[in-house]
Amino acid sequence: MKQQLLIVDAYNMIGNWPELNRLKQSDRLPDARDELLNVLTEYKKITGLNISVIFDAMYVPGNSKRYRQADLEIVWTSKNQTADSYIEKYAADQQSRVMQVTVATSDQAEQWVIFSEGALRIPALELRKRVHEALKEVRHTAVRSQDLGSVRKSPWDAQQLSALDQYRQQLEREHSKHHH
Repeated sequence: MKQQLLIVDAYNMIGNWPELNRLKQSDRLPDARDELLNVLTEYKKITGLNISVIFDAMYVPGNSKRYRQADLEIVWTSKNQTADSYIEKYAADQQSRVMQVTVATSDQAEQWVIFSEGALRIPALELRKRVHEALKEVRHTAVRSQDLGSVRKSPWDAQQLSALDQYRQQLEREHSKHHH
């Protein structure tokens, strides 16, 4: 089976995910970036996907940087390179017989270059939906495990619980007879 690499066009997600765009619109772009990275970190833990998050230097000019944070690869392009051109080249370099690259972007122009290299594309809102479903499923499983754990901790087995319930019902009947 091919390894999977998800390349995320970070500012495209921030512009298209309503909760991140609200942060950006209220001059809280660093909070939007942090929130995106937090959510993708959780998604990585659940899916095991290799994830690269690409930030365009247009919002934070400076030298290009590349580092790992919470098991995500984070790339800041240089001020002379757009995230789009970086992603197109990176996707082409990584796509191979043993690596399937998927690029998360809603940028239509970028999509054609990506397809021509054999990579797949997922629109911003589709990635958001997948991430939220994965997080919801994990929370649901955690609650279910917790419930099973509390049942397991009970000192009574099902037969004993049934006998106790019958005894409780008998006491209620006797109680109501005496008081009516």
